[in-house]
Amino acid sequence: MAVKAYILFKVSSGSEREICKKIVELDGVLEADIIYGEFDLIAKVTAENLEQLEQFLTEGIRTIPSIVLTSTMIVAREYKGRLARNTGNRT
Repeated sequence: MAVKAYILFKVSSGSEREICKKIVELDGVLEADIIYGEFDLIAKVTAENLEQLEQFLTEGIRTIPSIVLTSTMIVAREYKGRLARNTGNRT
């Protein structure tokens, strides 16, 4: 069963755009956004299983320079908003 997760990133100051562009090029990344608040970036990712997610994090994400900290939240259940349900948007 596929696993979806959100990954929050703290990155070196000024590297947000560069890191975001690198992240969206990785296999399994559905989207990535620059955000304001405690973290600098957020990415929504998908993996075939937890083992593949762990490999993605350790061999992909955590090897990118300027990433200071990550926090991964695995999706337990997903609900679509009204807009997504009405337009057939599956992301």
